[in-house]
Amino acid sequence: MDSLLKDPAALIDSHVIPWGVNILGAALVFLIGLWVAKLIVKGAKRLMDKANLEQVLIGFLGNMLYTVLLVVVIIAALEQLGVRTTSLLAVFATAGLAVGLALKDQLSNFAAGVMLIIFKPFTIGNFIEAGGTAGVVDTIRIFNTVLHTPDNREITVPNAQIFGGTITNVSARETRRIDLVIGIGYDDDIGKARDTLNSLIGADDRILEDPAPAIAVAELGESSIDLAVRPWVKAADFWNVRSDLLEGIKREFDSNGISIPFPQRDLHVYEQAANA
Repeated sequence: MDSLLKDPAALIDSHVIPWGVNILGAALVFLIGLWVAKLIVKGAKRLMDKANLEQVLIGFLGNMLYTVLLVVVIIAALEQLGVRTTSLLAVFATAGLAVGLALKDQLSNFAAGVMLIIFKPFTIGNFIEAGGTAGVVDTIRIFNTVLHTPDNREITVPNAQIFGGTITNVSARETRRIDLVIGIGYDDDIGKARDTLNSLIGADDRILEDPAPAIAVAELGESSIDLAVRPWVKAADFWNVRSDLLEGIKREFDSNGISIPFPQRDLHVYEQAANA
């Protein structure tokens, strides 16, 4: 070392220049690597966009890909500096395993979110029943889905609970069938009741002609003859038509003298003479 200090030229040739070359090479590797990584991410996003993936998924996967490529570029730059990265990779692998175990639930939510976005069992604005709750879909995120209920409560459901269970998409079809069971008394005329129901259904323009409405005897119950009333409507009209139909049935049955039986209980009181 003393000899190198006495000879600055030798010091520069043996240490400064090699280190300078290594630093310059590492900087070039880092800068070029960042440029290549951005090109790769841009191309990958373009391909995913052509595949019609959701923008939230494209953005998330693009960020993940850029992070992985950035780690590769940093390791390559450190290698250019002469840093041994084998132990560093081992540390990263161990840390990654620990993080993966700690976040296994979130990883399952992430995987479920990706599947929901790719396969699209529902979209924003659909009314669904899933994950033990029901509501209109507001946002489909990577880790959870946000719904709002008819009474305007906001519910955040982990994606794993949704994708891992049964999903009922109420809004998936343009039309829905209203299923009503209307009871009439055994003394009432079935034909008259059927005609009354047909007249009521035919007077409502919101009820579709195709598929045709169906009215049939569903069951001979203990205290009533149960008629199945099944008209078809547009999904958006379902609840309004159902409510108006029930009200109209009660009103028309009353006007036509058709009874709607309801549970009754007779109480019989017996008097028993006291023992002498």
